[in-house]
Amino acid sequence: MNFLVFLQQPAGAGTGNWSFLVMMGLIFVVMYFFMIRPQQKKQKELVKFRSSLAKGDKVITAGGIYGKVVEISDNYVFIEIDSNVKIKVDKSSIVKDITDIQPK
Repeated sequence: MNFLVFLQQPAGAGTGNWSFLVMMGLIFVVMYFFMIRPQQKKQKELVKFRSSLAKGDKVITAGGIYGKVVEISDNYVFIEIDSNVKIKVDKSSIVKDITDIQPK
């Protein structure tokens, strides 16, 4: 008889699993809205910016090089960094447009 009492589960033991699953679901939803979704939005804006590049735009590359766009291809851009000095960079390395920023 004591063996059967030992095998019985306490009342309400199954509710712990549901609360754990609900908590994990809530954590995932919070992570999605505070971490994943903003990153996806930023990535879409960056792709849109790179596809809208035009000749004469002043840009900054990921390496910190400032220059003016002089030629555009599908995968790369020629940037003039000084008089008659042009470099070829991958389009994905352009991170910021500074055309509208006025020098101090």
